[in-house]
Amino acid sequence: MNADVLTFGIEEEFFVVDRRGHLSQAGDDVVDAAEAAADGRGELQHELNLSQAEAATDVCSTHAEALRQVSGLRDDLARAARARGYRLLPAGAPPLSEVDPPRITPNPRYQRMAEHFGATAWTSLTCGCHVHVAIPGKESGIHVLNSVRPWLPALLTITANSAVVDGYDTGYASWRYHQWSRWPSAGPPPRFASLDEYESIVDGWLRSGAILDRGMVYWDVRLSEKQPTLEFRISDVAATPVEAVLLGVLARGLVATALADDARPPELSNEVLRGQLWRASKEGVTGSCPHPRTGDLQPSKTVIGDLIELIAPALEAAGDLDFARETTARLIAEGGGSDRQRRAFAEKNRAEAVVDLLTGG
Repeated sequence: MNADVLTFGIEEEFFVVDRRGHLSQAGDDVVDAAEAAADGRGELQHELNLSQAEAATDVCSTHAEALRQVSGLRDDLARAARARGYRLLPAGAPPLSEVDPPRITPNPRYQRMAEHFGATAWTSLTCGCHVHVAIPGKESGIHVLNSVRPWLPALLTITANSAVVDGYDTGYASWRYHQWSRWPSAGPPPRFASLDEYESIVDGWLRSGAILDRGMVYWDVRLSEKQPTLEFRISDVAATPVEAVLLGVLARGLVATALADDARPPELSNEVLRGQLWRASKEGVTGSCPHPRTGDLQPSKTVIGDLIELIAPALEAAGDLDFARETTARLIAEGGGSDRQRRAFAEKNRAEAVVDLLTGG
C-alpha cells in the first residue's frame, strides 16, 4: 500500500441493556471487565451515561485492520456484558422506553456537565460512530473541513440506525441525529474563512458557557483536540462492524481527496446544509438525499455512488475501492440499520424484536 495513505481510527458508542432490552446502569462494570480480559488492541472507555460503553480502535492503515479491531472490541464488550447478564446494543438511540431515569457516570467532568446542562445531559441517550482521519495540520484541516461539509448528509445515511425509539417508529432513519442536536455546540459546522474564525467561535462558546471545555465542540465534523486528525461525528453507531468500516474508508477518502485538491471549497450556507441533513436523517440509505452538486433530491444510492466515484483514486490508493463498492451495494440491497429495525418491528410489532436483531438474540 502507498506509504502516503492517511491513517484513520474508529470510535463506537454502545448501550448496555438488560435481558429484556431496557437500559442498564452497568456500563462501567462491563468496560472494566472487558478491559481486564482484552488482548491490548484498541481502547475501551467509559461514557457520559452509566448505560453506555465506548470502544476506540488503534490507528489503522487498512480497512482489514480496522475491521479486525472494530469486530474484536465489540466482541470483548459483548462477552463481558453476557457474563454479567447484559447485552451490548449497537443502536443510535434506545429502542425501548426506559423504566428508570438515566444516571450520569461518576466522573468529575461528566458530573459537571450534568449540573451545568441539566436535562440535555441527563437525557443524552444516543450512541454515535466517530471517525478520525490524519491531517497534516490545523490549517489544512480547515480546508478539508470546508470541502467535506456538503457530503455530510450522504455520510449520515450510511449508518443511520435509530428508527425505532422508546417503543415506536419515529419516522426517521436517524432519530439520534435530532436528539444529539439539542447540545448547543452540535450540528453542521459553518464554512470557515480561516483557522482564526474556527478558534473565535470556540472561544465565544467557552466565554458564554455553551461549552465547558474544548472537548465539547460537537460539530458534525471538527478538528480533534487530542489527535492531529479531522473527526467526523455525523453518524449513528453502525449496526454491524462492516458498516462502521465503510463509513471509515469513505471519510478517509474524502479527506485524502480534499488534501489533493486546493480548489476553493463550495459555498454552502449552514441553513441549507441543516435542511439537507434533516432530509438525510429522515430517509437514510434507501431513501432520498440532497446531492451536493445541485442541492436537489436524488436516491441516496445515487449520491453515495457519486461520492465513491469522486474519491475513487484515494480509495484505490488505500486498497479500499472494491471494499467500498461491494459493501455499499450490499447495504443498499439489504437496507441500512434503520431499514432492518423497521422490518423487525413491523413483523412482531414489538420493540424487543429490534433489540434481539441488533444484539444477536
